[in-house]
Amino acid sequence: MSSSPTSSTFTSGDGDAFDHLDTPTLDAQSSTLLHSISEHGGYAYVRMATLAAAGDFRAAEAAREMAWEQLHSGPWHSVLPVWRDAYSMACLQVANLHFAGSDYREALRVLDMGLIMGGSLLRKDLDSAVDKVSAKARRDEVVSNSDSQLVRGEIDKAEMLRVLPERSLSCKMVVKRSALSLEGFLREYFLCCSPVIITDCMAHWPARSKWNDMNYLRRIAGDRTVPVEVGKNYLCSEWKQELITFSQFLERIQATDSSAVPTYLAQHPLFDQINELRKDICVPDYCFAGGGELRPLNAWFGPAGTVTPLHHDPHHNILAQVVGKKYIRLYPASYSEELYPYSETMLCNSSQVDLDKIDKREFPKVQDLEFVDCILEEGEMLYIPPKWWHYVRSLTTSLSVSFWWNVSEGSTVS
Repeated sequence: MSSSPTSSTFTSGDGDAFDHLDTPTLDAQSSTLLHSISEHGGYAYVRMATLAAAGDFRAAEAAREMAWEQLHSGPWHSVLPVWRDAYSMACLQVANLHFAGSDYREALRVLDMGLIMGGSLLRKDLDSAVDKVSAKARRDEVVSNSDSQLVRGEIDKAEMLRVLPERSLSCKMVVKRSALSLEGFLREYFLCCSPVIITDCMAHWPARSKWNDMNYLRRIAGDRTVPVEVGKNYLCSEWKQELITFSQFLERIQATDSSAVPTYLAQHPLFDQINELRKDICVPDYCFAGGGELRPLNAWFGPAGTVTPLHHDPHHNILAQVVGKKYIRLYPASYSEELYPYSETMLCNSSQVDLDKIDKREFPKVQDLEFVDCILEEGEMLYIPPKWWHYVRSLTTSLSVSFWWNVSEGSTVS
């Protein structure tokens, strides 16, 4: 057995080789990465990583813990990239040992932590390792034939209006367009910075039929670890984040207890993490308007009653409603002062106004502002221009995807 840190084959006590995860990038870059870690004071990490490569499980976990501490040593933007790559390396080593012991669920959990928290250097190794572990894990799965629809039936309109903000669906509605050409989108909405609902561009997505099936989602992603938000919304003091498996998340959003604290998988690049789900969706042609750059796709999965408070984003945005329904209210970018944004830098794109319970004394300008709103139905896309304020409420269990893109500075769209 090789004692080199680049070795990805582990052996048992009698010399027989265990099945292992292929890590070609780690094998090629290990020496360089360990040298860089040493230069940043990570001598103890290098010792543990060397032992881990030789099959020492305790050393592998110790190296991962050391890298984890470095990731939490200060603000995320100040973490040195080498420590993110070190964390990925340690995750691969720990996962390899779990895989050798046929503990596939734990191997997946560790690999997901590497994908979520690690750097870019070993991304391909992590992705290929996830594919191999997932294939092994699915061999042992028991497939359920029970009816497992996430969303069924219609919602009661009177009940819906009761939970929506005051004046909802009583003013101007967002325009709906069918068979909207890219030229028409550019001329009538993109260049004018005007929202629009596009009604017939998702019928060919596999996600339209697959994502309303709990059995499918469990089979594809059930053992994967995902970050979720717990609490009413990110502006509330009791709000927190957790890491849970996707199966646990599905159980929470299916819970019928209306008093339960909502769990929301929000603004997470899920499709970079779980490739099978990425194959179920397509990037709309509209996202290439202006010749800009597409940003990572974000998932917004949650139960009925989930709210994203009034805020704005700096990017062009198409929100695609795959499963369920959402209520969305939009105010033009020009209304920023009247919507009382927070003064703190971290929250300056969020309004202090709680549309579900407006304090008219504290925020008197809000009451008479014009807005447009809509019910975004399954299979519809909503274009939200940059800096437009928007409030979002899930009316049912809801699975949505947002496509953000920036327009290049030298763009000459006309």
